[in-house]
Amino acid sequence: MKLFYIVLALILASLNLRPPITSISPLMSTIQNDLGISGITASLLTTLPVLCMGLFAPFSVRLSRRWGNEEAIVLALILIGLGTGLRLFVDTTPLMMFTSFLSGVGIALAGPLLSSFIKQHFPDRVAAMVGIYSTAMVAGASISVGLSVPLQHLLGGSWRSSLAVWAFPAAIALPVWLRLAWSAHTDRQSGITKSVLHAPLPVKNRRAWVLTLFFGLMAAIFYSLTAWLAPAIQSQGYSQETAGNIQTLFTLISLPSTLFIPMLVHRYQRRVFWLVGCALMELTGVLMLNLSVSPWLAAVPLGIGVGGLFPIALMLPIDETSNAQEASSWSAMTQSGGYILGALGPLAMGWYYDATGSFVQAFYGLAGIIVLQIIVQLAIGNKKSSPE
Repeated sequence: MKLFYIVLALILASLNLRPPITSISPLMSTIQNDLGISGITASLLTTLPVLCMGLFAPFSVRLSRRWGNEEAIVLALILIGLGTGLRLFVDTTPLMMFTSFLSGVGIALAGPLLSSFIKQHFPDRVAAMVGIYSTAMVAGASISVGLSVPLQHLLGGSWRSSLAVWAFPAAIALPVWLRLAWSAHTDRQSGITKSVLHAPLPVKNRRAWVLTLFFGLMAAIFYSLTAWLAPAIQSQGYSQETAGNIQTLFTLISLPSTLFIPMLVHRYQRRVFWLVGCALMELTGVLMLNLSVSPWLAAVPLGIGVGGLFPIALMLPIDETSNAQEASSWSAMTQSGGYILGALGPLAMGWYYDATGSFVQAFYGLAGIIVLQIIVQLAIGNKKSSPE
């Protein structure tokens, strides 16, 4: 299979991993009013898929072992497309939650599988390919955030139709991955690709637990901002369109750091510098929001910080391992525990908002999580762990 086709497949799959979640935020107030749900219930629309990403990530290892990465990713794309497309028919809160569940399971399976896929096909270019992988994810998030409100207006004011549009990226990616899966299946049957031993989850490895905690804190911050940044900006008196545009700026600003910071980390081998530097950017942006600095300005350090930390969190488990199977197991563990922890972020912010009627205390709590994240980053250090 040609290199270009493999990279194209990676990009198309990655584009699907955020729109089912990020497309909701600009429409959150409209969804709340239409379905009559509270802040904490609305936060479940983001929390539930993130929680699924934690609970179901370990199953990706079993699917990869049984079917291979390519066939398992086909299943993940089907689940994402189905869950997102069903939003066109949502008329109750439970059905809306079910769509988040389906897409969350698909994203859960795809994440570790794509990390293993990178290790399998690009063992000597992990940093560059993780940069492309995570940049495609951020691009998908940026596009979905930026177009959610305009699509709602274009489609007769229907937030359901706007959300369902994001099933199309899965429909586009599926034929590409079906061809890749068929090729991989043929290679295995002909003996070109040999079976390999399954690598268990590294639950006895202290280093893996440190990376899992870092991933969880990073995810809690990322998804709290994904779910509540636009509503928080609206609470300051800005319109829905303006809040959506600021959140789009936040995601667009993250694109360059998402692409280039993994390469810089790989080149200069100064993990702590990049990790703590990005976290301080996040902290600056959060405090700017609470100090009534223009959210247009606050979006810049927030985007740089979030954009840099996410690909590093994806890259660390791949970089610490020696083959695709270990990369899949380490990624499954860090993403499983990390996303379960990360799911608590938007839920806690929804609870704080219901309790206080303001996002100020919630964002100070988020600042505390960022400080804790910095402590964990110092524990990660600059060097890879020694084999245990």
